[in-house]
Amino acid sequence: MGWGILRVRRTRGLRLWQLADMSGLHPNYIGDIERGERNVGMITIFKLAHALGAHPADLMDVIS
Repeated sequence: MGWGILRVRRTRGLRLWQLADMSGLHPNYIGDIERGERNVGMITIFKLAHALGAHPADLMDVIS
């Protein structure tokens, strides 16, 4: 999950603090998510997707 958020954030040219400001989440929390150190609930996924202008599914990397 974290890598998908990181990929979309970097594609959009956003810094971590900018995404935090746009989503209302703490930058440390987003960093933890991007590194895969936190589990994320649906509300957080939707907050991040909205802030990134992405579909929630775009934030999830599926390992096959």
